[in-house]
Amino acid sequence: MPQGKALDLNKAGPVVGYEPNLTGTNGYDETGGSDIVVITSGLPRQPGMSRDDLLSKNREIVGEVSKEVADRSPDAIVIVVTNPFDARCHVAFDTTGFPRQRVIGMAGILDSARFRTFIAWELGVSVRDVTGFVLGGHGDTMVPVVSYTSVAGVPVTQKISDQRLEEIVQRTRDGGAEVVKLLQKGSAFYAPAAAVAEMVDSIVHDQKRVLPCAALCQGEFGIDGLFVGVPVKLGAEGVEEIVEIELTDNERDELEKSAGAVRELVDAMAAL
Repeated sequence: MPQGKALDLNKAGPVVGYEPNLTGTNGYDETGGSDIVVITSGLPRQPGMSRDDLLSKNREIVGEVSKEVADRSPDAIVIVVTNPFDARCHVAFDTTGFPRQRVIGMAGILDSARFRTFIAWELGVSVRDVTGFVLGGHGDTMVPVVSYTSVAGVPVTQKISDQRLEEIVQRTRDGGAEVVKLLQKGSAFYAPAAAVAEMVDSIVHDQKRVLPCAALCQGEFGIDGLFVGVPVKLGAEGVEEIVEIELTDNERDELEKSAGAVRELVDAMAAL
């Protein structure tokens, strides 16, 4: 299957106008010497499978992949997508032994894209003019940062009522579940893929974009020893800086709560 997908995509090159060749493989040898590795391997929750079962199984899968990556691409930057990705970042980090700037989790860009989309729809404006981001864990406790959200520089709080903003925040938190419900089978993949591509572009081209990603905090935002979604500067070295910003008291409380939920998940995984 990977070989067929690669061949099909290569044949689209003359039409779309891209030059790189893609290689499909069922093993790891062809990935040797990679600059960036995106880990999406994992199982969805199956009927009769408990949350602990999923935590345990996906920990094994991500651990196995991470070991292969470290053996074949010791200088790579790893981007983790497998859910629950907050905990999976710890697995990849511990297994590879890579420095913290070379293990990153994807979700903040995706959650922020959902948030910006809903804001744009509410105001009837282009999504390109909406700025804002979502911090914390990738789950029910994520923190859309309203105080840093604007439309063409105008604070969104001047355009949307507090009650309506709270509804949009909640829809953002439920964004993944809403897609799953509509699809009835499977989950989102277009927007997550676009989010990963934005991260890869920033690293490969050393763009130094400031993007919300899961990084290992070591005191930033009062969080220590935990992968949590925070604003990071992404460049050729991976996470080149965690950009600390001033949050409102409520936003800081919510971020601490979200970090606590991630900690519980990591502790639950460690206890299995």
